[in-house]
Amino acid sequence: MHGFRQGRILTKRLELAAATPEHVLAELEDPSRLASLLNATIEPGWPPGEYDRNAQEFFRERLLEGGPAAIGWYSWYAIRRGGPDGPAVLVGAGGYYGPPGGEGEVEIGFSITPPWRGLGFAAEMAEALIVNAFADPRVLRVVARTEPRNSASRRVLEKCRFRCAGDDKAGNRRYEILRHEGNIQRD
Repeated sequence: MHGFRQGRILTKRLELAAATPEHVLAELEDPSRLASLLNATIEPGWPPGEYDRNAQEFFRERLLEGGPAAIGWYSWYAIRRGGPDGPAVLVGAGGYYGPPGGEGEVEIGFSITPPWRGLGFAAEMAEALIVNAFADPRVLRVVARTEPRNSASRRVLEKCRFRCAGDDKAGNRRYEILRHEGNIQRD
């Protein structure tokens, strides 16, 4: 697996591409331009879940503020690689809410478009993000949050060996995995 410094992560079925300000601007203005930049098709239902316009604008601002060093610490596009079974397709988005803080913590999030849910892409993306985060020696803990009733996200986190660490002030479940627990084996 390639680290975020190269801007690409390859998994069994996915290519994760680190968002740049150019990617996010294209996504906001003309998704067909984003499709061209990623060399993938974008199907109806984009953007997925909570990765809405507000999130896109937030990530673009952080990328612009942080410059080249910020690329890889925010949004990643999950592209199902093309092959005999079809073309490359943008199936989801995920990433981090920023680089590790002083306590060595990063938070991840992920969302898959409706036609591609239930096929294991969320867990594949989450595993790649965990391994990628722990490739940075500053990262000691990866966390994720989900609404208690979001059973699909909870199952993804549990499959990726996160453990529930209680509820946050907003009533969301907080999950975490520590560095020594994050050695996920890739296929």
